[in-house]
Formats: sequence, C-alpha cells, structure tokens
Amino acid sequence: MGSVTLKDLAAELGLSITTVSRALAGYGDVADATRRRVLEAAEEMGYVPDATARRLQKGRTDTIGFVIPTSGPRFSDPFFSELLTGIGNEAARHNFDLLVSTRPPGTTEEQAAYRRMVEGRLVDGLLVVRTRVRDWRIDHLSRIAFPFVAFGRSDLQVDFPFVDEDGFHGLELVVEHLIDQGHQRIAYISAPEDLMFGVSRSKGLRATLKQQAVPLPPEYCIIGNLTQQGGFQAMNQLLELPLPPTAVAASNDLMALGAISAAQKRGKAVGQDVAITGFDDIPLAEHSHPSLTTVRQPVYDIGRQICRMLIHLILGEELPDRQVLLQPELIVRESS
Repeated sequence: MGSVTLKDLAAELGLSITTVSRALAGYGDVADATRRRVLEAAEEMGYVPDATARRLQKGRTDTIGFVIPTSGPRFSDPFFSELLTGIGNEAARHNFDLLVSTRPPGTTEEQAAYRRMVEGRLVDGLLVVRTRVRDWRIDHLSRIAFPFVAFGRSDLQVDFPFVDEDGFHGLELVVEHLIDQGHQRIAYISAPEDLMFGVSRSKGLRATLKQQAVPLPPEYCIIGNLTQQGGFQAMNQLLELPLPPTAVAASNDLMALGAISAAQKRGKAVGQDVAITGFDDIPLAEHSHPSLTTVRQPVYDIGRQICRMLIHLILGEELPDRQVLLQPELIVRESS
C-alpha cells in the first residue's frame, strides 16, 4: 500500500482538499472541531505532509548550513564534535535540518561551498565559526543580507550577530595562575595569526605578562596549527632552548595535550618540572594524564545558542541579545 495522500485524507473525512490542507497548516479560518478531526484522522491514517510542498508553501527550506573549516579528510578535533552536537540537537528541537560540509579554510573550495548553499537556496541561513582577520565570509554574507550567526567576533566594521568567549580575559586568568605558581619563564603556543580568537588570546597573554613585568622572549612564542601534532612539535622546540620555559600556555586543548606528550617523552614530570595549560576544556582535558588545566568554554552550549539565534533570524524574530560575550572560567588541574 502506498503512502497516504492529502486526497485520501480528504475523501476519508468527506471534506475538500483545500479545507484539509488549511486545517493541517493551522489557518484560522478552519473551525476548531474540524481541525481536530483532520489532525486525529491524519495521525490514525499515518499521513505525512510532503516536505517539498510544505517548503514551497512557506518559502524556505527549514535547513541550516554549516561549513566546517578543516584541512584534513575528516574532522578529528573534539571541539568541532562538541559544537556540531549542540547545533544538531538545537536544530532538531525546532524541526530544522542541518546541511554540513567540510572545506579547507580560505580556499576557492570553501568559497564555492558557500556560494552553492546560498545561491542554490539549499539553506535558509548559515553558521560561521572560527572567524578570521578580514573574514570574507562575514563580509560577503553581510553585503548580500543573507541570515547568519557567527561563533566569534571580527575586525571588520560590520554589525552582525555572534556569540564569543572573552579570550583576552581567559589568557589573563592563565598567566596570573602561572605567575602565582612561581613561574617567570612562560612560553606560548599560539593559534594561527589569521584567527580572531588567536589574536584575542595572544593579546591577553602579552598584556598580562607586561603588566606583571614578566619577559616574553621571541623564542618563547611559537605559532601552532591547533592539532596535537602541532603542540608536540612546538613543545619539542621549546624544550631544546638553552633556557627552556618552566610553563607553557597553549591556545587550545589539543595543542596542550600534544605538549604534554612531548614533555613526557623527554622525561619531564608535567605539573612539577613544567606546567602546561590549554583552552576549551574539551572532554579529553579532564581525563588526560595528568589532567589538563584549561579555560572552560561551553562549546556544546554555544552550538545550541548560535543555532537558536539563527533560527530566530530565519523566522523573522528579533534577537534579545545580538552580540553575546561569554566570560571564561579557569579550571585548575594537575598539569599546572
């Protein structure tokens, strides 16, 4: 037996197809008693509305787009796993679908993915993450007035909705903690310089060290690539210095975990011989050996929040808070 159609439902109820359609759509010109009859019969008969027809009627796709900026064949960063779970759960709660793609950041492939989603009307809005210095995505989507919400701020003179963590203050907390532990030789494994969160965190670290009169030699600053391998390589480079640091702050947890591994392979007791800190508080941070001191960033909750904000925009609703700056929390564990 085929699927139940609108015509089948109308015949069963002895009503016109128009009346049944308007009752299912919730139009106010259908009597409450009739609407209840239609809804009950639809449930009993197993009627499922045609998604394409509904979308044409509403003039939208009920789909959110998300292009994950990753260079690898798959994303192995737990940061994105947490974020995607939050986004997906919130989208499902509002009966929205999620169209996910992965593209290397700053490439023609990435630009083509955005154009295909926007110009092909595959999605009603986009989520933009890991915002960049002079971010073309924010500039382009703002100019064409396409709905989007970002996880991160921008240096562009553009007003757009975002949620971000105060990375400057997060690194203030890290540096103050390390100095309180007696460290005066503090190194930094930074994020790539084209990422806005990397700029913010770097400024926080440098400003706090300067305020505390703690020097930051150029050789103590290494640009990482946000992976464990990158953190491993950077830590090896720092430990080979004639006067290696006694503490290392990493711009994210994965690089911090890589740094822990490098130190341990050289016979260092992390938390005693050298202190290491991260940023994000991914699930691995609490269960590493030793457990990682880090700045907590509620990535799952942020995913839900930016998704919820975007759905409000798509539905034409006002956002009570268009720009949200979250305050970080330092989680002190064994690694420092």
